[in-house]
This record gives sequence, C-alpha cells and structure tokens, in this order.
Amino acid sequence: MATLELIGFGSTGWGALLLLAALVTLCVTASALAIGAVLGAIIAAAKLSGKTSLVAIGNVYTTVFRGVPELLIIYLIYFGGSSAVTSIGKAMGYEGFLGLPSFLAGALAIGIISGAYQAEVFRGAYLAISKGELEAANAIGMNRGLRFRRVIIPQVLRFAIPGLGNVWQLSLKDSALISVTGLAELMRTSQVAAGSTRQYFLFFIVGGILYLVLTSLSDRIFNGAERRANRSMPTAAMGKA
Repeated sequence: MATLELIGFGSTGWGALLLLAALVTLCVTASALAIGAVLGAIIAAAKLSGKTSLVAIGNVYTTVFRGVPELLIIYLIYFGGSSAVTSIGKAMGYEGFLGLPSFLAGALAIGIISGAYQAEVFRGAYLAISKGELEAANAIGMNRGLRFRRVIIPQVLRFAIPGLGNVWQLSLKDSALISVTGLAELMRTSQVAAGSTRQYFLFFIVGGILYLVLTSLSDRIFNGAERRANRSMPTAAMGKA
C-alpha cells in the first residue's frame, strides 16, 4: 500500500505527474510526426523529381539526419535555436538570454529526424503504386491535380501506414532524449521522481511500463488503420472523377 501511495494515487504520490508526463510525451511525438510528415513529403518529392540538384539535396538530408546521433541534433536545435533567439532579441534591444521553449525544440529536433525516415517511407510507397493505375487515370482524362488527389495520395498513404507506424515508435522512444532540455516528459519525470524518493528501480520500471502501454496502444491504432486502408478501394474513386 505504501508503494501504491508513493507511485500514485495518494496525496503525496507521483502517479498524476507521471500520467501527465505520458500525455506530454504523446503530444511532443505527435507534433514531431506532423513536422516530419511535411519535411518527409518535400524530401520524397525532391528525390523522386529526377532533377540532379534536388535528388542530391534529398540524399544529403536523409543521410545526415539518419546518420547523426539524435541527441546531438537535439542539442544543436535547442542550444543553437536559443542562441539564434537571443541574437534576435539583442537586435531588437532586449538584453539577456532567451531560451527556445523545450517543447518546441524537442518537437523540431525529433520532427527533423522523423522527416528523414518518413521521406524514405513516402518514396517507397510511391514507387509501390502500380503504373497501371496511373495510366488508367490518364486514360480517363484526369489532370495532374485530380490524379494526385484521387489516386496518388490514397495509395501512398495506404502503402506508407506500416512504415509510418515504425517511424512513430522510433519517435516515441527518441522523445526520451528531450529530457536533456528540461521538458517534463515521461523520462524526465521518472528521473525526478526516482531522485526525489531514492526509489530508482521502482520509478524507472513504472516509466518503462508506461512507455510499453503507449507503444502497445500505438500498435493497435496503426494496425487498425492499416486494415481499414486495405479494405477501402482507393482506385474506385477513379470512376467518380
């Protein structure tokens, strides 16, 4: 009973803070995935464009941000961004240090990393589209915009869901690294709780369980989305054009 009260649900427990930290972890991961989706789509388009310069830019992006340690990127975004904000503040007459918000820095850093992986997911999904579907879209008179909206996007998303699920899990785990910026996400809160109570094993186990709960729920959501996408018939929309 004392352990349960310590973890959680008594007046002096840490349970509410850990649950709030899990929510923060979900929010920062979702924000990072959204940022990465935009960057990934742009980079994938560049790599599929066939233009040498754009392909080179896309290759450099994916190589750098998949090869450099995630923690280093977080440091660069957080401290580099804070320095840039401070410089802008000084130019506007403000004296003193201006730090980049931890949530924003974490979401940007994880989003940039996620974008490198999502670019490859989107590129592979596009290449998986049957050429016959694109030829059929042209044959019935679809213009480029309509073909992109009715055929390419639904098919790319359908093929990309499994890969995006993996990227989400990767980003969810990478979010633990944001604790170095002071953001009170799940890892940081587990560390503070463990240090305050000297119950290191207990709180790190609880933190690990919460991460497993998040990843398990995420798996169910992505698996459900994949089944639903496979049941739908995106090519049927061509007949409605």
